[in-house]
Amino acid sequence: MRTVLVVGATGGIGSHLLPALLARGVRVRAVTRTPERAASLPVGVEPVLADLGEPRTHDTALRGVDAVFLNSPSAPDAADVQIRFAERVRQAAVPRLVLLSQYAARADSPVRFLRWHAAVESAVRGLGLAEWTVLRPNLFLQGLLNFAGPIRAHGRFGAAIGEAAVSAVDTRDIADAAAVVLTRPGHHARTYTLTGPRAVTHAEIARALSQATGSRITFADVSPADFAASLHRVLPPWQADGVVEDYAHYARGEAAEVHPDVADLTGGTARDLTDFARDHAAAFTTR
Repeated sequence: MRTVLVVGATGGIGSHLLPALLARGVRVRAVTRTPERAASLPVGVEPVLADLGEPRTHDTALRGVDAVFLNSPSAPDAADVQIRFAERVRQAAVPRLVLLSQYAARADSPVRFLRWHAAVESAVRGLGLAEWTVLRPNLFLQGLLNFAGPIRAHGRFGAAIGEAAVSAVDTRDIADAAAVVLTRPGHHARTYTLTGPRAVTHAEIARALSQATGSRITFADVSPADFAASLHRVLPPWQADGVVEDYAHYARGEAAEVHPDVADLTGGTARDLTDFARDHAAAFTTR
């Protein structure tokens, strides 16, 4: 039986990827940093305590593994940490690595996160791995859950994006696509761009949430300065500044293109904004 190691197992994608892999009949091993998180894993998943930033913990995690899904927590040194871990994957002679990157990653991007992802992609391509695949998802629909607080409290949310549309993707579709490339042949040296079935504006998001919750929810475009100030109240500076750059990228209309890769990989239609709104309505509803 094949063994797949999932790095980032308790995150928004990993939590959906674990059951998707179990359903495919493979042995699943999940990296966690604490025993408490290990205890929360689904039945049938083998936990392994490891930290991407601690190379001495990598050997146990990689021993006997046939494929690795590499996704790391957001951190200022995330690119360096992922590159070092990918090198350990090569040294351990793991046959397959699937890297989670980001839509439009490129070395000359004005968006720091896209530059960081491009650096990891470049390193992975140059390692000489037996098989590697890159997944580049667009803005996560589940990222809208970050607006749930102000929506519940005030019935509105804001961002510096104007009327630009983004082909946002559901994390469940990212997980389903990852499960395919981790367990089926034919994906070596491929880069897949994962998007939703259409590009949507934040005003359209507000209308979809309104319909799903039965409440009036509105969106307000805000200035980049005001958006940055709101983010700096809740995020560390490096992360807040990176999100501002992300949204400037969206506002320029650079993330609206729709790709068929989710459907091509999974054999099903990518989930729509309305699917997300229906399934997560409770998070946006005042109790």
